[in-house]
Amino acid sequence: MMPESHFPKPAEPVLLSGMIREIDFLELAGKQSGTVGVVSLTADSRDVVPGSLFVAVRGFASDGHRYIDTAVRNGAIAVICETFPERPASEALFIRVADSRRALAEAARAFYAHASDSLMLIGVTGTNGKTTTARLIADLLGSCGIPAGYIGTGLCRIGGRDIPLERTTPEAHELQALFRQMVGEGCRAAVMEVSSHALVLQRVHALRFRVAVFTNLSSEHLDFHHTMQEYASAKRLLFDQLAPEGFAVLNCDDPHAALMASGVPESMRFCCSLHPDEEPSISSSARFSALVKAGSVDSSLVEIRFPDAVKSVRTELPGSYNVMNLLEAAAVGRGLGLTPDAIALALQRPFRVSGRMERVGDPFGSRSAFVDYAHTPDALEKAISALRGLMASDARLVVVFGCGGNRDRMKRPEMGRIASENADFVFLTSDNPRDEDPEIILDEIERGMQGTRYRRVAGRGEAIREAAAMLRPGDVLLVAGKGHETYQEIAGMKHFFSDQEILGESLRDTAPLTTQKEPS
Repeated sequence: MMPESHFPKPAEPVLLSGMIREIDFLELAGKQSGTVGVVSLTADSRDVVPGSLFVAVRGFASDGHRYIDTAVRNGAIAVICETFPERPASEALFIRVADSRRALAEAARAFYAHASDSLMLIGVTGTNGKTTTARLIADLLGSCGIPAGYIGTGLCRIGGRDIPLERTTPEAHELQALFRQMVGEGCRAAVMEVSSHALVLQRVHALRFRVAVFTNLSSEHLDFHHTMQEYASAKRLLFDQLAPEGFAVLNCDDPHAALMASGVPESMRFCCSLHPDEEPSISSSARFSALVKAGSVDSSLVEIRFPDAVKSVRTELPGSYNVMNLLEAAAVGRGLGLTPDAIALALQRPFRVSGRMERVGDPFGSRSAFVDYAHTPDALEKAISALRGLMASDARLVVVFGCGGNRDRMKRPEMGRIASENADFVFLTSDNPRDEDPEIILDEIERGMQGTRYRRVAGRGEAIREAAAMLRPGDVLLVAGKGHETYQEIAGMKHFFSDQEILGESLRDTAPLTTQKEPS
């Protein structure tokens, strides 16, 4: 959870009686007063101050109901809970609900003066591409005169100010606090990544989205959702929260698009495809497609086909999956009434997202190096394929990657197979080992490796340096897995680590090879 200073409170206390009217509660007990004011809302008893409303949430590691007495001693005037304490304190009001997480979202909406209702909410969900697509949409809207905040992986951006975030989608009360700040700073829209965890755990309950975007779906988070069906059903929940006038933008090249579209009226579906000559997989009211007319590692010329126009856009984002991200942003803009000309002009502006196919400059000008967040089999395969398709035939693709500890172990050999089959040389290394032995993680990745054109180097910095040292002019290096992260988590501790920084130093320190050389 982020520091409370990032989520400022309303200037004046909010009447508890008014908040209660917006909570779906079962019964009340304890002290009741119609005029008491709530000064803060929290689900963490350590943040309770006199005048707080405390919400007891049952978490995975801890149950907030255990801390009700502590919250009341610290000054909570009211408590939302699923079961009353055996001896409720006489100085507080207890509000029993069926689901504390839903109640937290309802209370937050009231506490922050319905800030989300004042914004055009655009939610982006999917396994990969959420960050790039959401940031493209926010930039597009801003360029066209619609100030938009952004909430997603690692940060919230309001105007020129960045607020660090720990979760892709913050908790419900943190979201509403951010929305309140956006409204206060003149934003008319909020573009947010919506994770499957957030949907299942009710963090976006009580929100109504003007637009819901589906990027794609592949195996991820199965340690939480257990099956792909559960995972897909979780993503599907976003589309149930469309406002009456809302519409869905769907990657119709993905077989899961039909599930996402179910329940959305055909007239409110916008279909996006990179195969314009093929019959769409689902019926829709508008079809958007795109073709790459010319491309290199540096940029691509993309033809975007709107329902009513065709426009060319030059983008520095490599790969067909980034063309889909661009296309979905264009579809959102068109659905909101922006013209094709305005959209094409805005999408041609320089665009960079930290750790998303982020180019790291080569001072010698002859090698290409990228850092990407690809940490799933599908994302790694797409990233490698994107670069491979833009390279010269005699160039080599070198890949550095690992897998995180304490996460889905089934993907490890699959990622090893993908890297070894599609790259010219692979360095297996650590990602965030967390509480696992890095060598055991590498053993599991190595089971999927084909051939001998790879090397194990557990130290991530050392692996990046060795990879950079073997590059010849024209070669391409992809450092995958950590992307925007500026730390490495080892044995419960986070240590500063930046792929971009290590890679940049390595390229500066090593001149391109003039003869072929590979690690022994």
